Amino acid sequence: MSAPATDQPQTLQEAAQNAAAWPFEEARKLVERVKRSGKKEVLFETGYGPSGLPHIGTFGEVARTSMVRHAFRVLTDDKIPTRLVAFSDDMDGLRKVPDNVPNKDVLQAALGKPLTQVPDPFGTHPSFGEHNNARLRAFLDAFGFEYEFLSATECYKSGRFDATLRLMLERYDAVMAIMLPSLRAERAQSYSPFLPVHPRTGIVMQVPIDEVKVDAATIVWRDPETGERFETPVTGGHCKLQWKPDWAMRWVALGVDYEMAGKDLIDSVKLSGQIARALGAEPPEGFNYELFLDDKGQKISKSKGNGLTIEEWLGYASPESLSLFMYNKPREAKKLHFDVIPRAVDDYLGFLERFQKQGLREQLANPAWHIHGGSPPAPETIHSADASAPGTSVTFGMLLNLVAVANSEDPAVLWGFLRRYAPGASPETNPRLDKLVRYAVAYFRDFVRPAKVYRAPTDAERAALEDLSESLREFEGSTDADAIQFAVYEVGRRHFPDTSGKSKSPDGRPGVSQQWFSTLYQILLGAERGPRFGSFAALYGVAETRALIAKGLSGELMREHEAFLQSRKG
Repeated sequence: MSAPATDQPQTLQEAAQNAAAWPFEEARKLVERVKRSGKKEVLFETGYGPSGLPHIGTFGEVARTSMVRHAFRVLTDDKIPTRLVAFSDDMDGLRKVPDNVPNKDVLQAALGKPLTQVPDPFGTHPSFGEHNNARLRAFLDAFGFEYEFLSATECYKSGRFDATLRLMLERYDAVMAIMLPSLRAERAQSYSPFLPVHPRTGIVMQVPIDEVKVDAATIVWRDPETGERFETPVTGGHCKLQWKPDWAMRWVALGVDYEMAGKDLIDSVKLSGQIARALGAEPPEGFNYELFLDDKGQKISKSKGNGLTIEEWLGYASPESLSLFMYNKPREAKKLHFDVIPRAVDDYLGFLERFQKQGLREQLANPAWHIHGGSPPAPETIHSADASAPGTSVTFGMLLNLVAVANSEDPAVLWGFLRRYAPGASPETNPRLDKLVRYAVAYFRDFVRPAKVYRAPTDAERAALEDLSESLREFEGSTDADAIQFAVYEVGRRHFPDTSGKSKSPDGRPGVSQQWFSTLYQILLGAERGPRFGSFAALYGVAETRALIAKGLSGELMREHEAFLQSRKG
């Protein structure tokens, strides 16, 4: 890493005090909170509803919260202990049968019961809630998150929430005064923050409360079907709370200092915050992140199945690229669809490469610092046979184009090109690059190849491409990407000079029109955009690039792609 400039702060903590990255902005709010409260520990929380499997939103919330937690530890020089709790609302009643489970009749028969009392349709755990909790923990463990798991059922039944539940009962009228104005008139008539668990059926009941007995810590209610009267303790897991009062109760009982939530929960956060204050506590810090959109700009819905799942993302790209997607502009709505993956991958690789050359202040603004908890790995580079040439970082976009022209979806074929360019490279010495190769093959197969559009050259473009092929002849066998790029540029200058005057070379001559590069991409790669062509030719091979130009000029590339499209229709 290069030495920091003279105006760089001397310590990490000093640099963090004024770092503009959003995790530091959030962490500074927590520092002020600790100063006010005098707390000796800070608790972060994320929530999970185990009526379904963990999803990409779950990952985003835990990843973002972990980034804020790490920023706080840096600001406080790790002198204030922190914990991250992943809380499962597994005492919620099962409201509907999910579409993506087997043995739906098993769940249908248990509607209304707490998720930890619903049989597991997969047959692997004592309950459906425990099955999904296990999936959540495996999910978080796979990403290396540092967290503690808490179950609502265990917290209610063990008595951990009892004191706060009694307090909620004591301040029942205040809680009702907060909640009732937010409800429809019909709902308000039967609303109660306490949901008794039926002592006979085990169903979580949504019923009016006839009487609140504060001294006995019980509520009195009637079975709406039989009229039978019951008196139920609010402690010991005999009752649970409606979710907004439940959220507030949890903040108070656990002492939560930070929890973020989606923009769709802004009103819920406000109501829960008011209830927490009614219980005599300050609600946690946090912010509301924007929701994801699908490729049509519609909000992503689990029930609709639009958008992208975490399994789908990880089939085409690394977890780090997904972390970058979550890091970037969390307060802005973003399209979460397959076409965002290549940019996320290459942006991550670019941030990783720049990190090594940055001073401390710039590093703290680099997403790679936050993604990797302050210790990003060195970028993987490959070195050409030319010992004097610098190492090259292979991009996802470069590999997608290499797959296209190699006419093979076998990773071994791509490695053949890579090793010819860089004899010392291999899947064993470059494991991250090997994963990138495999991701690129899968992404190209499913998304890039079907969308390619090749075209024939105009007369002017044909002349330029023939000139380029001839100019590249002298570079056959060379891996000097810069020299090859200069030749590409000179051909472009001859045939497609930039007459606007906006682009000039260092010697004052006109630059090259963007039309030249569009010509290369559209005719040879079937795309609107592409890689730095000199780097691509060095990696693919100059002789192979000349052969590719010949195929583009003859129309063979267009015919091959048309045959592929016809085969898909068949």
